[in-house]
Amino acid sequence: MKRGLIKLTGALACLLFFNFSIAQTKGQNILPKWAFGGFVRAQNVNPIISPDSTAKFLDPMSNKLVGWEADYTFNPAATVKASKIVVLYRSEDKTGVEIGTRTSRIGYAESNDGLAFKRNTKPVLFPANDTQKEFEWPGGCEDPRVAVTENGTYVMFYTQWNRKVPRLGVATSKDLITWVKHGPIFRKAFNGKFFNIPHKSASILTKLEGDKQVIARIKGKYWMYWGELHVFAATSTNLVDWSPVVDDKGELKQLISPRKNYFDSDLTECGPPAIITNKGIILFYNGKNHPGNGGDKRFNGNSYCAGQVLFSLNDPTKAIGRLDVPFLRPMASFEKSGQYVNGTVFIEGLVYFKQKWFLYYGCADSRVGVAVFDPHTPAPPDPIPLL
Repeated sequence: MKRGLIKLTGALACLLFFNFSIAQTKGQNILPKWAFGGFVRAQNVNPIISPDSTAKFLDPMSNKLVGWEADYTFNPAATVKASKIVVLYRSEDKTGVEIGTRTSRIGYAESNDGLAFKRNTKPVLFPANDTQKEFEWPGGCEDPRVAVTENGTYVMFYTQWNRKVPRLGVATSKDLITWVKHGPIFRKAFNGKFFNIPHKSASILTKLEGDKQVIARIKGKYWMYWGELHVFAATSTNLVDWSPVVDDKGELKQLISPRKNYFDSDLTECGPPAIITNKGIILFYNGKNHPGNGGDKRFNGNSYCAGQVLFSLNDPTKAIGRLDVPFLRPMASFEKSGQYVNGTVFIEGLVYFKQKWFLYYGCADSRVGVAVFDPHTPAPPDPIPLL
């Protein structure tokens, strides 16, 4: 949390600053009481999902068998179905040579314990000769986030990528396998004003009801945070058509932005579903570190690390707390080697399961990893690297 958010005076302020400085010097990472963590990487199972060159799929666009997850499997969503964790992950085939040039599809994997997964041999969401072809072909369906309503309808937000403009699309399902595509979420809002601007990375607001994490409303409306460079917001009454939150000039209202000399100095990209807590709303996001003088030199240039920001429940556009260092950063070998060589822990799936929080993330845009937070016995977050 930024120190400027709390007013301290006299000896108490000096003592706390001194202790904080000592902790920073030793590489300790101390989370504020409102934050989630630390998350512990599951031992001897990571990465939990890796490319599979044997899986073949009859692509409806080319009418050919393709190795739909032969190249990379990463950036996962997660939810619970029938007492199992289901991970929906982005896969890439071998049709291109660099990031953004291959076709992406969404794969399905399920687990009894959240650690060992059984995968379907075919994708569950992919470009096809349907109403979304113009938005999804040839780039595909990327980077899903998923949550469930109180009545059991699963809602997936994903990037529709036609290699021209990335747009947020939405699809719904009752079983996480058969999906109904509803198309771009901003098509109708403000007479289509924001329809053709690049937009991605939607984090819908959720809450815990008993042991079940469900989509929540604020003042009768569904709420989401979204965005890649800055964090914005949007509301909906039906989960399909969304209206961006704008300022008094009718432009997108920026809620948080990159900070010079911090781990999130280049991008602040929304992560898994946001969560209502008794302290406020926690948004988990992916911070990209600037590679030049504007970045935090303790972290690799262009690396993606995981942050948290606390928004007010009374005013969900108002940030009242923010981590100054990431709670999760690229440390393991599989998080620092792959098609994204600068290192990535790209968080997109967070699910409450058996009284623990399971966090699923993309590793160097190549594989899927998992880390677990036990609220009853919290572990330390990732240490801060020393200069």
